[in-house]
Amino acid sequence: MLIEVYSPTIRRKEMDAVLTAMVEDRIGPGEQAKFLVQTAKDKIKFDYCLALRSPAIALYLALKSLGLEPGQGVIVSALSPLYYARVISDLGLFPYYCDVLPSTTCLGKETVERVLAAKTEGNKIGCIVLYHSLGFAPDGHAIAELGIPIIDDCSQSFGTVMAADADSAAITSNITSNNAEDATADTDAISAFSAGVFTILGLEERDMLTSGGGALLYAMNRRDAAALRAHADLPPEYGLPDMNAALAVVQFREAAKNMQKRKEIAALYLQSAMRTRHTRFITKVGEYNNYAFPLILETGMNEVKSYARKKEIAVENAFHYTLAGSGIITPEQCPESYSLSLRTVLFPLYPRLKMNDAGKIARLILTLP
Repeated sequence: MLIEVYSPTIRRKEMDAVLTAMVEDRIGPGEQAKFLVQTAKDKIKFDYCLALRSPAIALYLALKSLGLEPGQGVIVSALSPLYYARVISDLGLFPYYCDVLPSTTCLGKETVERVLAAKTEGNKIGCIVLYHSLGFAPDGHAIAELGIPIIDDCSQSFGTVMAADADSAAITSNITSNNAEDATADTDAISAFSAGVFTILGLEERDMLTSGGGALLYAMNRRDAAALRAHADLPPEYGLPDMNAALAVVQFREAAKNMQKRKEIAALYLQSAMRTRHTRFITKVGEYNNYAFPLILETGMNEVKSYARKKEIAVENAFHYTLAGSGIITPEQCPESYSLSLRTVLFPLYPRLKMNDAGKIARLILTLP
């Protein structure tokens, strides 16, 4: 039986929560969605949040809330999801595709500066969307120094914590807090600093936390939250249904346990990866959430995929469904991203993975061509 690259961590607790929601009088946006927002607030310490039906709606509302004018530019990573381009275009905004740093999945201050230097004089950049690809968190502190509003998308990086800045009491992370001291006051909270005016936490099938579909869009402070409150009376078709919300509540509660299991599996893989010629992404994070286990190949991707399939293990192109991987961006525009889209693979890594299967995958990594 083939071991798939992704598998949502849906256990009996999640199933019971969904079944309970299904027998209520209403299964659309309602009390469970409100309970999810409160549960997330207890963990993340934001000021205000919208529970929405999709990350695409979340990005749309985040950009609208910034008050950008038609024609303004939005800087996005070439390794962002495909839907970014559609949402930006539908708003009449102009996408500026930005390359990532060498040996990483993230934008850096220097790559953003190159885009700013190359743009046509007079074109105004209204926003930078920082997508935390494969769970790696970009250096939002440094990018914020450019003075351009930021939207953080931590859909894959929930639980990743950047190393503390020695000159600052703040801790950088994908999940944020106005006061870093909250972390000591509540050990269950995920408290840290974010450069984003707004933050998107996707809840799709392949996001770090899943509700089967949906997203949270939140603001950390009262000033930014006011812009989101203007959307408080959205039509119900925009809101997260209670069935999905009930599943997400359990995902939040089980997050620490699931991340610990991911960490144990990743440690096993790492021992094998260090003995191969293939390379790993460099990260400055204090603690990576182990969303995935990617390797940058020194051999052909098809050769590795074929070899893995013979061992009944699925291996997948890490960036197939990104802007660079889909061919929307040319190699000349973002060479680093394009190269990574051709050479980066993912191995199965999820909490439901049996340790016997994890050991099988570790042996596969060790013997990769």
